[in-house]
Amino acid sequence: MPGRSEVGAGAGKLEGMVFGVREFELALMHRMRDLNQARVEEALRDMGASRAELREAHAHWTRLAHAPRAPKGVAALRMALGPAPYRGRRPVGSLTCDVLRWPLPSWPGLEFEALAGPGGEVWNQWFVRPAGAAALTFADLTPWTCVVADLGASFPGAVQIEGPAPHHWSVDFPHDGVTYRARFVYGLHQVLTKP
Repeated sequence: MPGRSEVGAGAGKLEGMVFGVREFELALMHRMRDLNQARVEEALRDMGASRAELREAHAHWTRLAHAPRAPKGVAALRMALGPAPYRGRRPVGSLTCDVLRWPLPSWPGLEFEALAGPGGEVWNQWFVRPAGAAALTFADLTPWTCVVADLGASFPGAVQIEGPAPHHWSVDFPHDGVTYRARFVYGLHQVLTKP
């Protein structure tokens, strides 16, 4: 679809290939599809995007990550998304890292955050709520509306667990005497199960 890939101020180009905000969102959704295919299909319809475009965005982002001349780390995110509207600093252990955040059209009210080390390498990247964690009820745990920090703030005893694949996390938490597992991709809630 000519022109579509240049949506957003942060459309980067490498050897004739364009990768911007739309493609970045699709690349994230490709990973989210692991856990919530129905929600991704709905988002594709809303965007007017095809499954082939979703696959190509993922493949393109992967190629850029391995291309010797392509930007890496924070530079790659800036290439796709433009300059970060929010920049800050945060201590992590004995080091201080840069914090960069971008709003993305498909996830209003949330922002995509990257924590970067001194050399610009990305240590973590996931969705956050810029105003801080929200207090949620069990009924509020709707896919794509809450982030990892929300669960910790809303359910005493919540325990964060590394997920089985890159960019996957889980949070186990008690509710009405039952333990549930909220599963996340890039820090964004995808599905609720029982462990």
